Amino acid sequence: MPLKADLTSEDLREIRESALGAADPLGVAAELADAVDAGHLADTDDAGYALALAAEIAESRTKLDAALHYAERAVEAYADRDDNQAAGARALHARILFRAARADEALAALEPLRPLLTRYPDAASYVSAALAAGGHNRLAEEWLTDAVRTALDERAKEHPGEPTSAEDAGLLFFLLQQRHRVRHALGLQHDQHDNLADRLETRLANTARAAAAPADDLLFWPRAEFDRLLVQFPALAEPYGANWDEHRAHLERELVRLANTGRTGLTVHPGTVAGLTGFAGPDGDPTAPQTRAGYARRLADGSGQIAWPPERNEHCWCGSGLKYKKCCLPRSRG
Repeated sequence: MPLKADLTSEDLREIRESALGAADPLGVAAELADAVDAGHLADTDDAGYALALAAEIAESRTKLDAALHYAERAVEAYADRDDNQAAGARALHARILFRAARADEALAALEPLRPLLTRYPDAASYVSAALAAGGHNRLAEEWLTDAVRTALDERAKEHPGEPTSAEDAGLLFFLLQQRHRVRHALGLQHDQHDNLADRLETRLANTARAAAAPADDLLFWPRAEFDRLLVQFPALAEPYGANWDEHRAHLERELVRLANTGRTGLTVHPGTVAGLTGFAGPDGDPTAPQTRAGYARRLADGSGQIAWPPERNEHCWCGSGLKYKKCCLPRSRG
């Protein structure tokens, strides 16, 4: 199906997420290039992004001539732009050159990007990925080590001592993590920078766990169960919402919040009124916070959980039958 006219940045991001699963991904790549040529972008500054996306699609299908053509056009479209997105396109171009057995040209294209390792958080991953495509992991390790040393020296001028968290480390955190991955791929023993990377990663994980919601906050009542719940226990409108829309909106916002703390593998736990009352037992209070939390933990440890988030065009996690982008996704913005 042809792409719509006046593609926005959001449209391009959606295409990035879905193109590889399309029936004809190479056709999508060609249509992206045609959209640039026909002026069918809402913002002409997105031309480089659209062409880089076309290059990635073609590269994924090992159509290297087409990928290289699109990548060269992307670099031209960015012209003299000096930002993270433009640098990413130049690294992509170098990666495809490596895959096309044009190593000398690839290295020449990458060398000017080396100073960006200490400027952009994403640079460590896209520069090292390009070098890895050419079998130059050792060179990537050297570049990243130099960048880590530079970043540490710059940091020491204003913040003596070791970073206390990933946030405190800033760009240095991304450098340390990518260097750690490259050194692991090379089979190198840990050094002081690897140990610092491990400590920061552990602190980040601990922070994410500390920010995790109680299991009860991810307890989901499907529509029929929600209606039964409020009929039987009207007081539960306060923690779960006065209606099903409020209930779903609360869950969606909480899931987004957890995802923003770095949590992955998020799920919601569908509950039933019978399950809650059964868990409470004849002498328990189903409305008590400790009862609900205990029931939610049992569900969280069992099967039947619903993974979140679905793809934008897939059915929503809430079971409404609507696409996620038309159902609960917008609720997180309310």
